[in-house]
Amino acid sequence: MLMITSDINLAIESLKKGNVIAIPTETVYGLAGNAFEESSVNKIFKIKNRPSFNPLIVHVPNPKYINKIAQNIPKIAQKLSKHFWPGPLTLVLEKQKHISDIVTAGKSTVAVRVPNHKLTLDLLSKLPFPLVAPSANPFGFTSSTSADHVIEYFADKIDLILDGGVSLKGIESTIIGFENDNAVLYRHGSIPIEEIEKIIGKVEIKNKNNLSPEAPGMLKRHYAPKTKIVFSNDFIKSIKSYPNKKIGILCLKKIKKIPKSVHQEVLSSDGNLNEAAKNLYASLHKLDRLNLDLILTSIVPEYELGRSINDRLRRAVEVEN
Repeated sequence: MLMITSDINLAIESLKKGNVIAIPTETVYGLAGNAFEESSVNKIFKIKNRPSFNPLIVHVPNPKYINKIAQNIPKIAQKLSKHFWPGPLTLVLEKQKHISDIVTAGKSTVAVRVPNHKLTLDLLSKLPFPLVAPSANPFGFTSSTSADHVIEYFADKIDLILDGGVSLKGIESTIIGFENDNAVLYRHGSIPIEEIEKIIGKVEIKNKNNLSPEAPGMLKRHYAPKTKIVFSNDFIKSIKSYPNKKIGILCLKKIKKIPKSVHQEVLSSDGNLNEAAKNLYASLHKLDRLNLDLILTSIVPEYELGRSINDRLRRAVEVEN
């Protein structure tokens, strides 16, 4: 029977047995297992139906722990970790030899971060091993930002959810790697690239790779609801072009003159991108529960967290309209 609890001692007991549990982070909920135990890591891939070529992020309790996971850490990586950890920043670094190829998808690098969630930091600090914790959703589908979302996906597949409330950021961590001593952005996330560049200067963007992704979240199709979702430049016109269809709209701010039969999920009443990011996945989950034929959405302003929101929307959308 699935247990939902905020007791980290129960979570520790389950993880030490080699089980996979759901844990909260400030970004999204993760499916967590012992990063040093291949059988636990394999369970995560199986539960998520995640392809083995897609690497995982190792979650550690503090910045000093990074030396147990990675080696030859660039100075700019140290600068970033000092500034942003604990927080929604993942660094892709040269791995220590004992890190399993299953975790890194056979690569010589490993993705690592210190999450900024009190419950999970407490959990990590009391475990004798770090955790891998990809987002708690079936591969390719909308991420979970609450225990309820995890229940919808995995009620019969995991034994425990560590309930830490609603994720405060709502979008996955920003992922930065290092190539030829230069910083490279592999995934837009909760820390806008503008904030990264304030600390270390210009960052190259390299966030699309379908065949052999350097980091999680780089596949073209990702983060999608079960309901078909398409872009629209004109919601009124698009609604008319789908007669007799049950339609929902995902929009930044409320759209006027929309028929009452069309459900609107507004990400932020005043267009605040931080609020919009926090609400993105929860809104997609709400729309999915309505048994719609179609979800219409549009791009938000392309700056700061808007880049991250748009990245998720572009990967979720099936066909542009």
